[in-house]
Amino acid sequence: MKFAIESWDPGYGRSVGEDGLDDPNEPVDVGVEIGPGDWRPLTPSAVTDVPVLYFVDGVRRTDAQVWVRPPGEDPSLPSIAGVCATVAAGVVECTSSAARIVDARVERGFYTAAPQATSIQTRHGTYELRPIVAEGTDPLNQAIHSHMTAVEHQIAADFGNGIVIFDGPLRGRESPAAVGYVKTQHVQYLPPEQHGVVGRLDAGQRTPLFLIGGRYNRWSWYLRLPGPISHPLSGVVRVELPGLGQTSDAADRADLLSALLPRFASQPHKDARAPQNLHPIAGLERELRRRLGDQQLLERALRRAS
Repeated sequence: MKFAIESWDPGYGRSVGEDGLDDPNEPVDVGVEIGPGDWRPLTPSAVTDVPVLYFVDGVRRTDAQVWVRPPGEDPSLPSIAGVCATVAAGVVECTSSAARIVDARVERGFYTAAPQATSIQTRHGTYELRPIVAEGTDPLNQAIHSHMTAVEHQIAADFGNGIVIFDGPLRGRESPAAVGYVKTQHVQYLPPEQHGVVGRLDAGQRTPLFLIGGRYNRWSWYLRLPGPISHPLSGVVRVELPGLGQTSDAADRADLLSALLPRFASQPHKDARAPQNLHPIAGLERELRRRLGDQQLLERALRRAS
């Protein structure tokens, strides 16, 4: 038996797998930059004039599970589930010589479908009511994620003149400055012939562009970051741009980003999600988690407020 051990920490799930975040049925055009039969690894030119990059990421944490009791004293009426959670988002500015956090925001929310619910005030702040519709497979988790994404979008709006790199798919962000950085591969977008090119990438090389349609059009490509290669998708990330403008413009931007992003790749002895978890993103995540506050202290305050 031959097998390979992934450097990615299994505690974070799989770096390559499947979940419900991406739609495998979205139409894909693989011939926008190079004909489908001519696909090959592309090596971007070196960048001498390094632009300012803004890395945007968010974190979330459930602070307490909540059951909202119905009005009145009838014990036969069911309680309705909810959660209290804290979300945070921030921006790291990276120049050719330094990286620094330039903005960070923390918000707390109370998510429930209970019609009688109100915001919850505690000695450590208010969990603002965020009503949800009890639909989908996990509406509470989806509501928390949507809140975090909204904070990311708000905080990134002040940096729209630069290159803004979101940790994760774009999911409707259509600003020309927006870049989606997808470090876990949940869906195989390419047909087998073109997908084989991904496994042949060397560090710093990218695939040709392909156009993903569906609800949101976006240009996309795969890029291999530097690091050990134990299997064909080791260190491979997928990058997205809004599906705007001409193919040539998107290709130029793909070359620029493919030349820049490997500079920020993490190393296995420093990061459990190396090399995909870029240094600016990892540092921002640590700081944002610190700013979430003490979960036990917040849960205690919620119990006292109940």
